[in-house]
Amino acid sequence: MDLRKLKTLIDLVSESNVSELEITEAEGKVRIVKSEGVVHQQYVAAPMQAAPIMAAPVAAAAAPVAAAPAAAAVEGHVVKSPMVGTFYRASSPGAKAFVDVGSQVKEGDTICIVEAMKILNEIEADKSGTIVRVLGENGQAVEYGQPLFVIE
Repeated sequence: MDLRKLKTLIDLVSESNVSELEITEAEGKVRIVKSEGVVHQQYVAAPMQAAPIMAAPVAAAAAPVAAAPAAAAVEGHVVKSPMVGTFYRASSPGAKAFVDVGSQVKEGDTICIVEAMKILNEIEADKSGTIVRVLGENGQAVEYGQPLFVIE
C-alpha cells in the first residue's frame, strides 16, 4: 500500500466519526484507530518468502495499558478486571464517575464499566467498604486480572 493511500485513510478517519478502520489487501493489513482526537496507525506488510513481518514505526499503535502497582504492595481488597477491554469510570463521557476515592460502596454496586467487543459490561463491587485507590485510567485498555480499585 502506498504512502499517499495511507495518508488519505488517516485523514478520512481523523475527520470522521469513525473510531477504527481496518483494511486488508494483498500487500498487507492496515489498522487505524482514533482515540481522543489522536489517530494511531499500524501497518503490517504481507509476509514474503523468508522475510520477517515488518511494521511501520507507530507511537502507541496498541493502547498502552496503565501500569498499576503490584497487588502485593496494596493494602485492602483489590477489585480486578474480569476481562480484557476498555476501562470507563462513568456511564458516558461527561457524566459523573460511578465512584471516587472516599466513596462508600456496597457489594453489588456498579463501580465502573469495561467495554469489550462493543458491549458495555458493568463491573460491580465484590465487597462493601470505602474506595481508597482508583488504579485504572479512564478510557485506557485493561487486561484480564488487572487491578482497578482498592476497597477497605
